Amino acid sequence: MKKKDTRNTESRPAMSKKMKLVLTGLAVLLVGVGAATFWAYRNRVDIQHWWRGEIVVDRNKYPILGIDVSAHNGDIDFNKVKADGYTFVFIKASEGEDYHDSKFLTNYENARKAGLKVGAYHFFRKKTDGLNQAKNFLEMVAGRNLDLPLVVDVEDWSNDEQIKDERTQQHLDAMLDNLRSRGHKVMIYTNGDGYKKYIKNGQININLWLCSFRQPDKLKHIPHQLQQYSHWGRVKGIWGDVDLNVFNGNVKQWEMWLENLSPMQPADTTTISNGDSVNINDQDIFIIHDEL
Repeated sequence: MKKKDTRNTESRPAMSKKMKLVLTGLAVLLVGVGAATFWAYRNRVDIQHWWRGEIVVDRNKYPILGIDVSAHNGDIDFNKVKADGYTFVFIKASEGEDYHDSKFLTNYENARKAGLKVGAYHFFRKKTDGLNQAKNFLEMVAGRNLDLPLVVDVEDWSNDEQIKDERTQQHLDAMLDNLRSRGHKVMIYTNGDGYKKYIKNGQININLWLCSFRQPDKLKHIPHQLQQYSHWGRVKGIWGDVDLNVFNGNVKQWEMWLENLSPMQPADTTTISNGDSVNINDQDIFIIHDEL
């Protein structure tokens, strides 16, 4: 004889409702976590600025902003970059004695069409002969109409640490002298360590592009044209992080510099964009730290 099922079937619907509530709660939680993660990603620059105390440039004092890019930035809509308020771009062309950036020509052509002021840079390899590096750089920029100096990126990060500074200086001097001998204006990009090693007591009379996450006013003791102030910029037309840069002066000073691309010389006073002069103590040299 079939036994009667004595289990309480009335509890089944109640268990099902509880399960639905649990699943609904989990779904809401996952959506919330996903939304929070996406928001944090999209706004991570602001979060990082807050966390690291990074700067926001005063556009009234320093109105000329730019970016620097390479193949790792992917496809770039330079029309959107320009519309977002940026004036210039430096594009990676080469590295060492034989590496060519795969996006250089495309980035160059598109940036020119968008009306940006365009420059090119070379990542300097400390163990590689300077003349060979100059040859590699010149091969990439040959025939290109560049508005800005040829930049040699000199830094210890991701470089050959075992090479002595004296040997590095020899290679660097050879490269810069070769570029100058061919009629090019040149510029060095570096951070605090590079400044102390290769600029302060070496290549003094040169266009300088500093990497420092400080307010531009705090670098007025060091003659320079450009400052890279962030590695985590968000610019329309570029997906992901991009380096942000600012020209050390106003619009008139920018135009004057473009006319001859001459290095800024040390002086007793520095004229800021609002017309005020700031006295400089020659002994009070502000040395930036390696921010990478």
